[in-house]
Amino acid sequence: MTRENSFYGPLDDPAADAGHTDHPPRVGFFTDTSVCIGCKACEVACKEWNLVPEDGLDLTGMSYDNTGMLGASSWRHVAFVEQQLPLGRQETGLPDLPTGPSVTGVQQEVVAEGMRHAERGGAQLGTGPVDVGFPSFELPGATTGAEGRTDFRWLMSSDVCKHCTHAGCLDVCPTGALFRTEFSTVVVQQDICNGCGYCVSGCPYGVIDRRPDDGRAWKCTLCYDRLRGGLEPACAKACPTDSIQFGVLDELRERADRRLEQLHGLGVGEARLYGRDPDDGVGGDGAFFLLLDEPEVYGLPPDPVVPTRDLPEMWKYAGVAASALLTAAVAVFVGGGRR
Repeated sequence: MTRENSFYGPLDDPAADAGHTDHPPRVGFFTDTSVCIGCKACEVACKEWNLVPEDGLDLTGMSYDNTGMLGASSWRHVAFVEQQLPLGRQETGLPDLPTGPSVTGVQQEVVAEGMRHAERGGAQLGTGPVDVGFPSFELPGATTGAEGRTDFRWLMSSDVCKHCTHAGCLDVCPTGALFRTEFSTVVVQQDICNGCGYCVSGCPYGVIDRRPDDGRAWKCTLCYDRLRGGLEPACAKACPTDSIQFGVLDELRERADRRLEQLHGLGVGEARLYGRDPDDGVGGDGAFFLLLDEPEVYGLPPDPVVPTRDLPEMWKYAGVAASALLTAAVAVFVGGGRR
């Protein structure tokens, strides 16, 4: 039986609510940040497939983050969060846990053995340190062996449009440029967008944005053209660690629940799911995450609420008020005529 919510139609079936009577199952992303290595393959694949222009050649001052946030020309954004926290249980050999920037002793031995037999080019420059007048810099924990590591870890996560069950951007668009697809995703049609910007303020995640050259709104389409061709989105296809997983949303939620239980069993108690709950302020996200810290650490709102959530109630009260005003006006008019 399909559940109903208080202000929209069938819960977790946005395609049906949009009028798609015969549609495939809802699809989306599950991003497991515990296995993200920050390679940015998703960013590159997204830009190449969708012809998204470059916008991240400047240093942002936030570790290796070169874009800063999602935007009209950043449909995928890989965040790098450096924390002065213990590295965790990585010395136990447990699989699939983030290891930060440090390396193992075995890796050091392999590299050292290779260097011993490698020919030195560049007129035998050697490997000794050279003072070039700049202060030295070394990542915390970069020394060999566990004994030399400091309390430091990296959190990395690839952010994207959430394709909300209740999409505020879709609700406020006056031209119909935004539409709900048969896959329950939300897409912007640039040939219809007039650049009004209502959708920008309607998004609780700050995802959608306008390009300065033409003012039109742009965001992730979840590779709608690829979905129609039976292909998975470019970012998920390019992810080498399966941090970004694409599939039927209900199956992804079950997979995420199992992964969360696994991490909790391994002692990673801070692991949590974000955007998985269909009863949250946006009706659940079509792209949700497994995080290793509070959402704010990753630049995500802790309790997102779609701005148009209360519109039906507002219109109902407005209708009641208008009816009362009309009744009062008629009473005054009739009373005046009798006098």
